[in-house]
Amino acid sequence: MAFPTAVNDQITDAVTQSNVKVLGDAPAMAMGAIYQSLAHSTGILYENATSAQQQLAISAQAATNQGVIQLYSVDTMAGAVSTAKVAQSDVPDTMLALLTALKATRF
Repeated sequence: MAFPTAVNDQITDAVTQSNVKVLGDAPAMAMGAIYQSLAHSTGILYENATSAQQQLAISAQAATNQGVIQLYSVDTMAGAVSTAKVAQSDVPDTMLALLTALKATRF
């Protein structure tokens, strides 16, 4: 029971009990808010991890694609480079002269 006042004792007891109930519920409400915040943070953590995995998978596919493209273009590039080197040298003229000489000495 509260201190004697001009207000009815039952009213002051009811208000006091309500205040005590609020104070009693405060730790539970605080823990509930902490748990809710923790669950939200954990959800965001998993969302970010999933997004990072998706981006890494896309990067891995792109890198694999580039590697395959380079593997398939090795012969083509090597042929193009060797053709360009042969075209810039005097090998075609020498080969034509040899072919002419072979045809001339044919029996």
